[in-house]
Amino acid sequence: MSKKQFKTESKKLLDLMIHSIYTHREIFLRELISNASDAIDKRYYAAMQRGETGVDKSAFEIRLEPNKAARTLTITDNGCGMSAAELEQNLGTIAKSGTQAFRAEHADAEDVDIIGKFGVGFYAAFMVAKKVTVYSHREGEEPAVWESEGEDGYTVKPAGYEPVGTKIVLTLKDDGDEESYGEFLETYRLQSLVKKYSDYIRYPIRMQVERSRKKEGSDEYETVVEDQTLNSQVPLWRKNKSEITKEEYAQFYRDVFHDYEEPITTLHINAEGMLSYTALLFIPKHPPFDFNTKDFKRGLKLYANGVMIMEHCEELLPEYFNFVQGLVDSPDLSLNISREMLQHDRQLSAIANNLKKKILAELLRIQREERETYETFYKAFGRTLKFGVYDKFGANKDFLKDTLLFWSRREDKYVTLKEYVDAMPEAQKSIYYAAGDTLSQVKKLPQAERVADAGYDILCLTEDVDEFALRILESYQEKPFRSVSDPDLDLFTDEQKKELEKRAEEAKPLLERIKTALGDKVLDVRLTDRLKSTAACLTGDEGMSVEMFKVLRQMPNGASIPMAFHFELNPDHPVYAKLASLDDDKLKEYADLLLAQAKLVAGLPLNDPAAFAESMLKLM
Repeated sequence: MSKKQFKTESKKLLDLMIHSIYTHREIFLRELISNASDAIDKRYYAAMQRGETGVDKSAFEIRLEPNKAARTLTITDNGCGMSAAELEQNLGTIAKSGTQAFRAEHADAEDVDIIGKFGVGFYAAFMVAKKVTVYSHREGEEPAVWESEGEDGYTVKPAGYEPVGTKIVLTLKDDGDEESYGEFLETYRLQSLVKKYSDYIRYPIRMQVERSRKKEGSDEYETVVEDQTLNSQVPLWRKNKSEITKEEYAQFYRDVFHDYEEPITTLHINAEGMLSYTALLFIPKHPPFDFNTKDFKRGLKLYANGVMIMEHCEELLPEYFNFVQGLVDSPDLSLNISREMLQHDRQLSAIANNLKKKILAELLRIQREERETYETFYKAFGRTLKFGVYDKFGANKDFLKDTLLFWSRREDKYVTLKEYVDAMPEAQKSIYYAAGDTLSQVKKLPQAERVADAGYDILCLTEDVDEFALRILESYQEKPFRSVSDPDLDLFTDEQKKELEKRAEEAKPLLERIKTALGDKVLDVRLTDRLKSTAACLTGDEGMSVEMFKVLRQMPNGASIPMAFHFELNPDHPVYAKLASLDDDKLKEYADLLLAQAKLVAGLPLNDPAAFAESMLKLM
């Protein structure tokens, strides 16, 4: 029998199918299994239309049969099958979808979740096969066989294939130096591919699997062949929530996302409307081992009618919720021709927008009702939320601000911004914070003494992103954030401020002498009213605190940022009174010691530790 040529621009189009449309060649198995599932759906629907209510749905199945000796992989289903004419029409015309035609003819078949759409999935077989043979038998028609070796065309002829359904035999390509097609004959590989892409196909996918077992009454082992169902069939997320226990959710999470602990919480979302979807989301107790590395892949698993389309769909989660694990399944997604990507970003955007609101609501619920649990979560992922506040110039700051926790100096525990504001004395106008490397260091900052003495609480910031996040927020409930190192702490009356200005004017000659002694080590020397028991401190410049400068210096090219600060002296400290009586040499020695002391308190490195030690010894 002579070969028939594919219709349309067959060679170019088939070449496109094989080499361009699909990213990963392993996709071929997903496509053929999905086609088999569609065929069974059609047969079942046809039986229902004929009034055959006694059809045993459990009798339907899809079978895989690898044969290493013949180098073939066979996929069989007992679905509707195809006649010779349908084989030629559906397989002889690339991009002719039998499923699409079925949808058009049976618009009322809404309860049949048919997957296929474009009619190209079958041709993914040629990515791994040098020859494809399709035996098929439609009920009431003569069996037929379709065969092709690719671009050169195909043949269709009668066959002796008796069972109703379809059997596809793939003769795999020869292995090369870089390509190993024989991997698709390995039992473990087929098992993993079914689990990855087709685990929730509604019909059982079966294969005979060898296993070793101990002989009865003996210590010897024997090899036996068993029929094994490879897929779970019914997705957990498609069950009614009332039928699923907390333990089942937790077990699903551990199995699918490979965590040794159960999640903090589970979100099971069923959305119906213009865009219907189901989502199953989990918030873990701890980050995965690669969470803070470039290898970490965020995003949810994306399914279309139970068939996995993408393993990590980043578009479904904003980066500040990258710790969320889970999946989305929707029958309404507009997929591209390879079913590997989406055509319309607005569909994903609509789902993602709803999911982020649900996640936020759940986090705030846990914060209110299960505070200890929330603090466990926050210790693991709070940094991510704070980066979300700071990122994109604060575009998401209002959305995320209530998720934040900071350590309260007065309460000695975590508080939310709302809790801080609610506890503020009536006279307090600002939210005060202090930043440092450790909680102990922050609590001992001399700049914080006056604020604490006024009866005001101080938020302790110990992570590099903390102060940047608060600067972006600017205020909370119209209360501005104010660092204890800011020039104006808003603690003193106008009369007290005028008194300090008067003293600064009187001390101008001394301050200029100290500045001359220190040179360019500091921006200037000035008196301050922020200190109580400490003689001196350093403060940042132009809205940048010492801690912010330290963070910036650690960034790429940060070494070029000058580490120069304002040097502030406490005019009420005994050391200050001593300075006025010193000659220039002694004044320089004292000024250097005070500057070194201020640097140490601020957690800054000393330019010359040896010189500092020598000066201390001389003074002693």
